[in-house]
Amino acid sequence: MATPTFSVLGADLAVKGDITASAELHIDGHVEGDITCAGLVQGEASAIHGAIRAQTARLAGTVRGGIEVGQLVIVKTARICGDVKYDVLTIEQGAHIDGRLSHGLEPATSDTTPDLAS
Repeated sequence: MATPTFSVLGADLAVKGDITASAELHIDGHVEGDITCAGLVQGEASAIHGAIRAQTARLAGTVRGGIEVGQLVIVKTARICGDVKYDVLTIEQGAHIDGRLSHGLEPATSDTTPDLAS
């Protein structure tokens, strides 16, 4: 059986708990918990209350929590409240960020930091 290339959480779905995905994750609903995945695409009406760790992410909705992403795109509809660590960052005019922006992800050296290159 082939592994899926992406998973979708629809707009009518609310999740309470942490989410881990080895592939790309598309979220249109509401998540209360931390998200760790290879790639994340967030819809405009989506809300995430928790930390995000991914290799790539495109954020368009509301995020309340820390973000650690290698390649990050924040679109104009995004509302972010939390610190953002990134390697490559694109921010569209109109996006709101309330937190610190830090360039350069630290290498994974502890058991609590997932290996984003896997």
